[in-house]
Amino acid sequence: MEEVLSYIPQAARTGIQQLLQSQDVAIKITKKRVTKHGDFRLNPRGTALITLNKTSNPYRFLITLLHELAHYQVSQTAHSRLKPHGAEWKKTYRTLFLPFLHTAIFPEPLCALLAGHLRNPKASTDRDFALVMALKKFDPPSLTTPLFELADGQQFELENGRAFIKIKKRRTRFECKELRTGKGYLFSPHEEVLPVS
Repeated sequence: MEEVLSYIPQAARTGIQQLLQSQDVAIKITKKRVTKHGDFRLNPRGTALITLNKTSNPYRFLITLLHELAHYQVSQTAHSRLKPHGAEWKKTYRTLFLPFLHTAIFPEPLCALLAGHLRNPKASTDRDFALVMALKKFDPPSLTTPLFELADGQQFELENGRAFIKIKKRRTRFECKELRTGKGYLFSPHEEVLPVS
């Protein structure tokens, strides 16, 4: 539990410690994964596991922890046919989150953005552009750039070395083409990429 507490804001540690002591779930810190910040699963033997990406952004870590704890709590009280991010999860997530939603823990404008986020939480905070960009301000300096800042026709790489060219904006995402295969992909506007000159 000490490792988990070391990743969250100091002012939230007592509340999270009390919350975790009442939960029968294992928590594992993993290296950064590109596609998710965390996940929850019930193992075949009935044990529960939450995995969370290691990050130096304490606010993102706390949000992800509360998101996954909501999945755990729903799994303990509901049958498996519920939608993963349906009404029961949203209610549980809000209930868990509200005691931590104040400026002693989250600075403005994060606190205000999170209040809006909690009205109807999405499956991922990454679907809330304003919240993503506000959280990014608390990430360490990086050579990456959000995809929306690149011009159409500009080439970029992902952390794994795959190279793409930005084509154009579709409704909310950007159409891009992988240079090696010619295959098309849609990316979120805030996807962190390495521009290629």
